Amino acid sequence: RGAGTAVRGRIERMEFGRLAEIDNAALVEAYAPPRLPWLRVNFVSTLDGAAQGSDGLSGGINNPADKRVFDALRSRADAVLVGAGTARAEGYGPADVPLVVVTRTGEVPPTLHGAGAGRVLLATVADAPGLAVARDSLGADVLVCGQGQVDLPALVAELAARGYAEVLCEGGPTLFADLLAAGLVDEVCLSVVPRLLAGQGKRIAVGAAVDVELEPERLLEQDGTLLGRWFVRR
Repeated sequence: RGAGTAVRGRIERMEFGRLAEIDNAALVEAYAPPRLPWLRVNFVSTLDGAAQGSDGLSGGINNPADKRVFDALRSRADAVLVGAGTARAEGYGPADVPLVVVTRTGEVPPTLHGAGAGRVLLATVADAPGLAVARDSLGADVLVCGQGQVDLPALVAELAARGYAEVLCEGGPTLFADLLAAGLVDEVCLSVVPRLLAGQGKRIAVGAAVDVELEPERLLEQDGTLLGRWFVRR
């Protein structure tokens, strides 16, 4: 009974609304973090948990409602954090804010070569095979964080020290799981589209098992798509 009461209390505090009734400025403000620094993760999935379509990309399942929230979160971010595999698969190019690419190999995704100073940062390790080439391409925008595996707490601390207080992570699933395991995630934004795909599509988090409890903060709806905002319980 006590647990049920607590769940009802959290749901009663949750804000509900229709996305179509919120203009863009209000939507951006609705996602303001309660404190800084703040690291949020944004994903889209189907109702049965697939984080990608049959093409292996998130673009195979997203829709206009998800795109509105995606754009609002991008407009808020001081920096966008993404795994190199996702950056390559999704064809990431330089963004309006610094793009921080996490890679153990030190390889710069082809679409990000030649970006201006400060537009693309590469977070890698001291023994990365591609470190020298990355430094030739990005110079001081290569961040060496650890050895063997990227030290995510050190990376997040470095971003905060550079003034990137509101960081948006756009995946992929392995990076998300690693951030959860390191206790670095403050918020999860998830768009659930009204589709069922079955098959072997990836979930939004893939890797070592974690058990992280979340607090529901906001739920928006448009044409059957549910757009949730969840805070990690501390």
